[in-house]
Amino acid sequence: MRTENDSLGTRELPEGVLYGIHALRAMENFNNSSAFNLEWYKAIGTVKQACFQTVTAFIEAALKKYPGRSLPVGCDDPAKFTLLEQTAEEIGRGMYFDQFIVPAIQGGAGTAINMNINEILCNASLVKQGSEPGRYDLLDPFLHANIFQSTNDVVPSALKLALMRQFNLLEQQINALRNKMEQMEGQHRNNLRLSYTQMQRAVPSSFGMLFSTWSDALSRDWWRVSKCFERIKVINLGGGATGTALGIPRYFVMEVTNRLRQISGLPVTRSENHSDTTQNLDSLVEVHAILKAHAVNLEKIAADLRLLASDISGNPQMILPGKQTGSSIMPGKINPVISEFAISAAHKVYSNDMLVSNLCGQGTLDLNAYLPTIGHAMLESIHLLIKVNESMLHHLLNGLEVQQQTAKELVLKSPTLTTALLPAIGYQKATQMAHLMQSENLDIFQANQKLRLLDDDLLLQLLQPERLLQLGYSLGDLPD
Repeated sequence: MRTENDSLGTRELPEGVLYGIHALRAMENFNNSSAFNLEWYKAIGTVKQACFQTVTAFIEAALKKYPGRSLPVGCDDPAKFTLLEQTAEEIGRGMYFDQFIVPAIQGGAGTAINMNINEILCNASLVKQGSEPGRYDLLDPFLHANIFQSTNDVVPSALKLALMRQFNLLEQQINALRNKMEQMEGQHRNNLRLSYTQMQRAVPSSFGMLFSTWSDALSRDWWRVSKCFERIKVINLGGGATGTALGIPRYFVMEVTNRLRQISGLPVTRSENHSDTTQNLDSLVEVHAILKAHAVNLEKIAADLRLLASDISGNPQMILPGKQTGSSIMPGKINPVISEFAISAAHKVYSNDMLVSNLCGQGTLDLNAYLPTIGHAMLESIHLLIKVNESMLHHLLNGLEVQQQTAKELVLKSPTLTTALLPAIGYQKATQMAHLMQSENLDIFQANQKLRLLDDDLLLQLLQPERLLQLGYSLGDLPD
């Protein structure tokens, strides 16, 4: 065991662990099973890497411009920051994550997150140079790992970095699903189906048109997600505790975001008002609302596919790919599990949206203490949406079967098909035909044989898919 101390006293820690007393207290205080997000952890490593690079550059510039002047406390040995930078880069790749013991749901505005990282930075670096963990006289979590930083600028800046990286993945997955929808739109362009309004039969449409509506919805989602970078690119790194940069060199404030942009390859920019960016989280509310809109579209698509594949009427118009056994007692039962997963995930996103909105509104004066829970919810929503897009593409659309003949028969036997005859025979005669179709369960050709309202060839011409699906009609389309 090793002994560490803080302002509250001393604690014993297991030999060799890279976390320290601050992380240990946090784990005990917030003892719950919510796992901290790996992508956020890695992003903090990248932010720290940029900080240490900037500190090294600041020391070099200060020594050159002010030879003989004393440097700020902690800046006496540039080699320490080179070592810390190397460790931070490793954290940025996910190393030492098993030493991050702080849960996601916590109090303290993220101080426990920052200190757990600072302890890992110091102790992993100490081990590299042949020292024992806990030798904070050589590398100190506050003096060195946290130099010119605050939890209140490091943790939210890293959250935005993690969000941007995940938005890149979400964009790709939305686009892949949208491309598949476009392919199916072309494949089924003239395959007729009934449209439905208020769960009742409506006018003829096509499966191609149905896939086009889903494709267009996903296109809007893709566009909105692509704009999320613009909403969250402004960060408060260098602003310190409340955005005033008290105790931080101006060189660091002006340079650190540039370093982070170079390291990450992401379009982060320095805030013009660090205090605003520190205390106001409305940009996160806006971004999560975009995630919610995407979840709405995914739920609509998944629910529609489940409905069209339902055998409750005995005539499903689609057959979903079977993915797993549907019952522990009913042999042969297959359930629409992918649609159900998508719908469940969408409602989790809706719940997170309420959580994000409420907690962002709970920010008090100069800081929002609930950033850890807000960030956890946002990253959870993005992760779920990425997985839903993947699952719907690979396990729902791939292998989806459109029952073209069944759908066409439903169209021809639907009384609403007589809507296509209105310009030729008028409402009263069309109503007469619709009633006959309904009462005697006839298709439209059989009903016309009895009523003789139209010549058979003309009726066939009026009911061609191309005519039914065209946008409106011209007088030239009508019979002489």
